Amino acid sequence: MRPSLQFGRPADGVDYLLRPTAFGLVFNDEKIACVRVTRDIPYYDLPGGALDGSEVEEQALVREFVEETGMTVRPIERIAEAGQYFRKSDGAPVNNVGGFWIAERLSLDPAAKVEDDHELVWLHPRTALAELRHDAHAWAVAVWLRRRR
Repeated sequence: MRPSLQFGRPADGVDYLLRPTAFGLVFNDEKIACVRVTRDIPYYDLPGGALDGSEVEEQALVREFVEETGMTVRPIERIAEAGQYFRKSDGAPVNNVGGFWIAERLSLDPAAKVEDDHELVWLHPRTALAELRHDAHAWAVAVWLRRRR
């Protein structure tokens, strides 16, 4: 799987695990759903993550939203694809490659969230552009903003 657009730079001599992923853009009152991840250094991501087993992107997106935010979503449209080289919190080098989806919020049940270090936050899209950890995530927000014109 080779992404149509690649962000980040691989370190010389480091083997990056190809990690199929799906991330979502859900909007409410002119704000975008993000997760604030509290680890050694807190950061912001779009909700989403790796595909498990034989999941397709839409299934992973629905599962990841519930796990990270307690929100049930319906994927609507895949608007972009990109890869992002980075090191996970445990130091493992990965290349997240997959789609960015517009999704509809169906319900929110905070008790359904299972990732204690993730917190649902609503950011203005321009704030998200500046605060999201990954360039690929900020780029996907920019794609959405430009499509709205």
